[in-house]
Amino acid sequence: EGFKAMVPAILILTFAWSLKAMTDSLGAKYFVRDFVWSSAAGVQMLLPALVFVIGCLLAFATGTSWGTFGMLIPIVQNVFPMDNPLSIVCISACMAGAVCGDHCSPISDTTIMASAGAQCDHVSHVSTQLPYAITAAAVSLVSYIFAGFVPNAVIALPVSVVLMLLTLLVIRKLAGRAA
Repeated sequence: EGFKAMVPAILILTFAWSLKAMTDSLGAKYFVRDFVWSSAAGVQMLLPALVFVIGCLLAFATGTSWGTFGMLIPIVQNVFPMDNPLSIVCISACMAGAVCGDHCSPISDTTIMASAGAQCDHVSHVSTQLPYAITAAAVSLVSYIFAGFVPNAVIALPVSVVLMLLTLLVIRKLAGRAA
């Protein structure tokens, strides 16, 4: 009975690994590298937000946050020298985007195993997690836009925390009206 319960998870993981092998063989990391490199000069202040979005999309498509780290962090290090404050912000954006995309991805191994372990429908599990992840991603995107213009953690981090608290207060007020 336990093995029968794991068969859907095993099949989804097998398909996810096949998709990852296919994106690797198509050269996705080189495409992303060239895209980021060509757009870096013109939109340097928006680059943390761009890296965040690329990280989200890559991790969502491949189902792996660690693979996204491996693709994007070297690209960010090539765009910015490590003494530039934007390099740390962009590496942070890469990691946050990768974890967000991995959390939202229906082909992520952690998402598959979480739904299998809870013995709930996989699609239902993914769809119930999306509102939380998308809310946090939206606040993070605005925060990375701000951090691109003010790459100082002492200023950007408190502003981001306040923005998240305001978002939660708005959600609470909207939920109170609906009840």
